[in-house]
Amino acid sequence: MDIKNVGGTSGGLSEFFIGLVLATVGGYWLTQQVTVTSGTWALWGYNSFGLSLVPLLLGVMILFANGKSLFGHALLYLGAIIIVAGILANLRIYFQPTSLFNTLLMLVFMAAGIGLILKSLRPHAKDDSSAGS
Repeated sequence: MDIKNVGGTSGGLSEFFIGLVLATVGGYWLTQQVTVTSGTWALWGYNSFGLSLVPLLLGVMILFANGKSLFGHALLYLGAIIIVAGILANLRIYFQPTSLFNTLLMLVFMAAGIGLILKSLRPHAKDDSSAGS
């Protein structure tokens, strides 16, 4: 196995790491400009978080009574899925004000990094500078 081979192809190790650094820096800068908040869970105008706990709690209660109950497991998993989906559905994501230059810099770093990573996965032709002279 040759350490200079990336993704089973010849060459591209330096391109891969440079691309990884660029994509990571660009992604970090971009995520630093994002604010994530959460709203209230509402169903027909009322706070409904407590209602989303009902299947989870029923599932736990049934599983304590009978640990092999398929219905109890189904309620437990359904309740957990409802809670996670509710959290994700109520997230609000805001991009903080920044200059156009900073935004372009973030996006260019990410795009260049991803491009270099993808390029590193393709086979590279051997550089024969003596051929064709």
